[in-house]
Amino acid sequence: MEDTAVEEPEVSGAAEFAPALVAAHPHGNSVAVAIGPELRAFDLRTGLPVSLSDDCGGRSHSDAIRAICFSVSGALFASAGDDKLVKVWKTDSWRCIRTIASEKRVSAVAISNDDLYVTFADKFGAVWLVTLREDSAEPVSVDNKPVSILGHYCSIITSMKFSPDGRFIATADRDFKIRVTLFPKNPLKGAHEIQSFCLGHTDFVSCITFTSISENQSFLISGGGDSTVRLWDYVNGCLLDTFQVRDEMGELLGPNETDDSSLAIADICPSNDGSLVAVAIQSFSGVMLLACDLVRKKLSFLKVIVMEKSYIPTSLASSLSSELLWTVMGAANMPNQASSHLLTRLRIIPCFQKDRLSSSDAGPATLEDGDVPHGEKLLLALQGSLDVTKQEEVLASVLAALKVSVHKMLVKKHYSEERREQRKRGRNDKKIKN
Repeated sequence: MEDTAVEEPEVSGAAEFAPALVAAHPHGNSVAVAIGPELRAFDLRTGLPVSLSDDCGGRSHSDAIRAICFSVSGALFASAGDDKLVKVWKTDSWRCIRTIASEKRVSAVAISNDDLYVTFADKFGAVWLVTLREDSAEPVSVDNKPVSILGHYCSIITSMKFSPDGRFIATADRDFKIRVTLFPKNPLKGAHEIQSFCLGHTDFVSCITFTSISENQSFLISGGGDSTVRLWDYVNGCLLDTFQVRDEMGELLGPNETDDSSLAIADICPSNDGSLVAVAIQSFSGVMLLACDLVRKKLSFLKVIVMEKSYIPTSLASSLSSELLWTVMGAANMPNQASSHLLTRLRIIPCFQKDRLSSSDAGPATLEDGDVPHGEKLLLALQGSLDVTKQEEVLASVLAALKVSVHKMLVKKHYSEERREQRKRGRNDKKIKN
């Protein structure tokens, strides 16, 4: 008997839902927030908002930004998204030095550790690469167009990171896989040597990150739709430990919020010393902190930082030189959402290290607005407003969607043949004609 395609009902706005993102400069020089097509940056050294300049003209992006990142050196910043553009910015001037056109919408972006290449993944699972230095000794592709270096075979790539030593590039997808690929000396010829697959998640992998015990030893951490955070020996593709979020959430959530679809991991972020992992959970108003013992190769529960009920973090970030954990809440592409409603809310957790943040409740869980670095100037620049009433009104409308957004965006849907053809005719992922 043939399988019949089952069409799942879509939550209004969930398919195109675009969560707010935050990224911190590795040396603590600046912090950036993306919400919809807007990219906002603040210089933490001068205490002033950044004025972005684009040599290509126009606004930074024309559609929702889906991925942002700083390079390891902090000299470069990349942004990419649904407008099929990847933009590379110099962080000393916040000038856009390169705009790269993709044939499909972009789901992930990363910059190589030597600042020579930018890689990006499109919604069909292909990873592309562009050389950033025109004076490179390597031959470049014609017109320096993107070169496809690897693929996940029509599975959306959800996260992409370079290993701390720059030898590998890790890519995660919604088909439960994490692929670790050797990054070649001449990547323009493709990245064909697979080092390992990290297999164990039973639902989509939403986020991956690296953490190090020393310059010569690092590990991969992943989070997924199966409500687990996992620790990996990524060189050998070995699962070292699994932490089940649900086990610690029973008393903090309602009776209808403890299934895996409600507890999808939205983001993870390690502390600069590798001793902690912060976890943002799809339906939880707060952040879970896990102790990360890289010697014993063990993840364990440390504490939960509960925030106000109206605040669900959508993205996390920290820097190598700071003990601050940046969290942001916000969303774009919501039904009937005006551009003036692209507001975010920031919450900052201090002392983001295990030896500073013990299981006791000493010290503030989050910084008050007046204690945030540069105070109202930073909050106005990155949030878009200081009006608490306006924020509450705007963010209340996205709160319900946030509780199902990650799972609805990334879980594979099953459509009838008729519905599939309708989606093909209406989708915005056709090739750009030159």
